[in-house]
Amino acid sequence: MEARAIARYVKLSPLKVQRIAQMIRGRNVREAQAMLKFTPARAARVLEKVLNSAVANAENNLELDRDDLVVARAYADKGPSMKRVQPRARGRADVIIRRSSHVTVVVAERGR
Repeated sequence: MEARAIARYVKLSPLKVQRIAQMIRGRNVREAQAMLKFTPARAARVLEKVLNSAVANAENNLELDRDDLVVARAYADKGPSMKRVQPRARGRADVIIRRSSHVTVVVAERGR
């Protein structure tokens, strides 16, 4: 059985979140939580919250044991981008793209 949690419209680039998500993929939940706690990246805080939510979903909705859970999948999809304009020299303008992402974490029982 699998439980998942999704954080949508997170104001972080999907590439930055993917880098951190790759670290925890396939690991035991307790080990993944410890890794995220001591990772200084801002994306680690977001992934930690989503992972905790997925674990809570597994415990409360599916009645799974926390010790038997592993991170089956963790990924970040591209969300909508905000486009902003920054004035530059000689009357020109640069487009600033503020990316967002949808973060998904799926936890499953070990060996399944």
